Amino acid sequence: MFAVLKTGGKQYKVQAGDVLRVEKLAADAGEKVQFNDVLMLGGDAPVVGAPFVEGAGVQAEVIEQVKGDKVIKFVKRRRKHSSKRTVGHRQKLTLVKITDILASGADKSGIKAATGSALAGEAAPAAKPAKKAEAKAEAPAAAAADDLTKLNGVGPAAAKKLAEAGIESFAALAALSDEQIAAIDTIKVKPEWVEQAKELAQG
Repeated sequence: MFAVLKTGGKQYKVQAGDVLRVEKLAADAGEKVQFNDVLMLGGDAPVVGAPFVEGAGVQAEVIEQVKGDKVIKFVKRRRKHSSKRTVGHRQKLTLVKITDILASGADKSGIKAATGSALAGEAAPAAKPAKKAEAKAEAPAAAAADDLTKLNGVGPAAAKKLAEAGIESFAALAALSDEQIAAIDTIKVKPEWVEQAKELAQG
């Protein structure tokens, strides 16, 4: 019995006992992993997936983490540029030995799924949408602040300066004392603004 599995963007035809070099997996030497993306099962009764065979899996044991052969990339631009650049690369790979091919019940085997090492680095960016969601949740609260441009003589620029000073509502402006008004450096708060703010805060 053989299986065709997919991992790291590549497909492999495997049988029990085969040793493969696949794209780096997030697993240590000696660990057992399971490839759940099985495209086909071969043998007496072949099964072709659409795209994967449901419930099928290929179990393997990680032998070690290795590096592929060095690849040299040489770029030379002649004539007007006359520049040269040499870059070397060794692909990180995982050496695995196929131990078993399951035609069904792979989802209940309890063995760790074989995932690429890149998925570990995606955990940090995954936190960003949560921050965006928090920002969206905070946005309505910020929108609930009073429109200070309703005060006579307060334009958008003055409202922005008041916001920088921590005054975003009529109640906050109405509660200012003479000492607090004198302490504000960003803008000169006029007494009539305070009076209007008191009236608007009361509704």
